[in-house]
Amino acid sequence: MIIFTPQMFAVVDIETTGTRPDKDRITEIAILLHDGVNVVKRYSSLVNPECRIPMEISRLTGITDDMVRDAPPFYKIAKDIVEMTQDAVFVAHNVRFDYGFIKSAFRDLGYMYQRKTLCTVRLSRKTFKGLASYSLGRLCESLDIRIKDRHRATGDAEATAILLSRIIERQGISEKDWLAEETIKTVFPPLLNEEVYKLIPEGLAGVYYFLNKDGFVIYVGKAIDIKKRLAQHFAISGKESAKAIQMKQEIADIKYEVTGNELLALLLESDEIKRIRPIYNVMQKRSRPVPFFGIFTEYDQLGYINFSISKLKYGDEPMSTADNMHSARELLQMMVERYQLCLSKCDLHKMPGPCFNYQLHKCEGACVQKETPEIFNSRALKAIERHSFQKESFMILGNGRKHGEQSVVCIERGQYKGFGYIESEEATPDFIQMRACIKAYPHNRDIQQILCTYLRGKTKKIPFPSQSESA
Repeated sequence: MIIFTPQMFAVVDIETTGTRPDKDRITEIAILLHDGVNVVKRYSSLVNPECRIPMEISRLTGITDDMVRDAPPFYKIAKDIVEMTQDAVFVAHNVRFDYGFIKSAFRDLGYMYQRKTLCTVRLSRKTFKGLASYSLGRLCESLDIRIKDRHRATGDAEATAILLSRIIERQGISEKDWLAEETIKTVFPPLLNEEVYKLIPEGLAGVYYFLNKDGFVIYVGKAIDIKKRLAQHFAISGKESAKAIQMKQEIADIKYEVTGNELLALLLESDEIKRIRPIYNVMQKRSRPVPFFGIFTEYDQLGYINFSISKLKYGDEPMSTADNMHSARELLQMMVERYQLCLSKCDLHKMPGPCFNYQLHKCEGACVQKETPEIFNSRALKAIERHSFQKESFMILGNGRKHGEQSVVCIERGQYKGFGYIESEEATPDFIQMRACIKAYPHNRDIQQILCTYLRGKTKKIPFPSQSESA
């Protein structure tokens, strides 16, 4: 007799830039809601990983940098994923991979994503015994399940949904088949008074500080929900590093500063880590000055926009910056690939005649004047717009720490000047008041990277008034 417990299943498949959730990123996701009999709802989206996709991954999946350039980053579809999988069992072929990546992506947003999980690899071994392989491709061949688009999220999710139906038809599924995620065990640090944690309100975005018994800050972190992030720190997962365990043994107090939004939490966290240099912070601890190399643009005698790399001098206004020559060349190379720019116009081909990419049919021929300056420059200007705000002066407005307050971040000629708060509910507050509220903070490479990443989204920038720009 087949026993089946009625349940909604969210069949999920993702494509990624690699295999490590802590380092790699999601490039595509598909979710099929399955009621135990049929697929009743579908969702799919490409995802901008905000990093380059390795060539070998593109060859495998067919997903290229061009395809994801205008796709939403993960944080813009996170709400869709939460709602689509709510009250459903998370199903995937090798569920640890897909679930692990999605949990990690949510963790980066400060959100604890938890679902019951079910692995079709494990169930297939029980249901279809004795097969040579249980990889999705080989398993579908054995069961005569056609995968329309292998190594793409929708195609693999559709195949997994059919496989789930076959398993249900053959032997059914009961609650013992899906795995409720481990109950999170929270153990507070032995030196910490639990009341300190309990008194912290929920839903506060900002920066938190762990202090030892002597009152020294040993760790600085940021979160869009400080209390929820602290709960993650104090949860026992069985996968903690020795360093994390040691840190928890030393935590005797917690302090925090509310920022009102994630951008200011990122900016303040970066500055505080460099200022305090806590023993348990690794990333961003090294104080990095304004970068030493700049990428500059100019028109050549034929009217083409040229890109070049050189060391920064006082007063320079580069398109973009880098810590070293290697990083600058990497950025130029990425721009060449994304916008089909000519190597000879990008300081990457020194020899006369056609550039190497022209011979590979990856360059439209600016190097031999086959492509007109107007057409080439249209792509070059898009590259400049995407990778530069170094000549702009503007303010960024965000949520404040309380009702009726707004946060203000100041960028002047590409340099971060600091942030502050202004009590105003107007869409565009008075510029003089905004400028006066700014508390000065140093500009550095980490801050620039935070701002560049943030500004890739649809962020409203309020330009300086013309008279301020020339002052």
